[in-house]
Amino acid sequence: MKGRGRRLDEDDVRVRARGGSRPRTRRRPAHEDAEQGFVTGVDRGRYRCLVDDRAVVAMKARELGRGSIVVGDRVALVGDLSGRPDTLARVVRVEERTSVLRRTADDTDPVERVIVANADQLAVVVSLADPEPQPRLIDRCLVAAYDAGLDPLLCLTKSDLAAPDELLATYATLDVPYVVTCSDGDGVAALREHLLGRLSVLVGSSGVGKSTLVNMLVPEAERTVGHVNPVTGRGRHTSTSAVALPIEGGWIIDTPGVRSFGLAHIEPDDVVAGFPDLDEAVAECPPGCPHTGDAPGCALDAWLDEGRLDPNRVASMRRLLSSRESDE
Repeated sequence: MKGRGRRLDEDDVRVRARGGSRPRTRRRPAHEDAEQGFVTGVDRGRYRCLVDDRAVVAMKARELGRGSIVVGDRVALVGDLSGRPDTLARVVRVEERTSVLRRTADDTDPVERVIVANADQLAVVVSLADPEPQPRLIDRCLVAAYDAGLDPLLCLTKSDLAAPDELLATYATLDVPYVVTCSDGDGVAALREHLLGRLSVLVGSSGVGKSTLVNMLVPEAERTVGHVNPVTGRGRHTSTSAVALPIEGGWIIDTPGVRSFGLAHIEPDDVVAGFPDLDEAVAECPPGCPHTGDAPGCALDAWLDEGRLDPNRVASMRRLLSSRESDE
């Protein structure tokens, strides 16, 4: 009949190929013969892993789904584990992590980004000048370290350009260990002592000297060193991806410079816990106190009036808490 078009029959039915007669199963292979590896670098879907003393390149097995694999992960691998050029193994399992360091793009972004896994120490690298120190970024990194269960370490660089006393005084009540380094290498030996036998991640903004420190600690690393723009105060991202480097029984993970360290994934109570120097005052606050500047009865205000707290520390915590609701 005109206008109705051609009638359909069974030849028009599209049948999806099954890919053979092998029945499907939900059971995943156990891979009992898999070997253990340590992820030292990630680059566009390829994972550099250390298996015994061999550097192996691997891809992620399809059965792992969309879960992330990051530097510091301990993984199980199968396939070609020879480490020869142009060979490729498969990561078939990510072992349980002992710690995870995360950050978000900002304080309102719900998407978490895992920076490294299985670290036990977070070294916050801050320059004393060129660029100027950023206490607010230090505070954010300390909150993230406490939340992830990592021991914090302050590493102050470029002491030949400015003295560390004022910045150290701000964090004196926290008893956070610190080292002070100079551009000529002074202080690097002390930093090395803090890193031996540990898995440490170095975090800091661009231009603070992370790559310079890494090259002093692990000369064969040959990390690219950048510079800071004298007008904007911003440095070039010389490290474009995280990489783990061995150092006498331990590992240091160098990370790209950050311009922000969002804490949207951390609950407000855990943000407050990241300021242990304010614990006594917070304990006197009424139940459910949000600890903001306009919170009625907040004990922080009384302690500030009495001169018992550092106003900069209180302002930093309150800024973090308020930024979760709106941009800073």
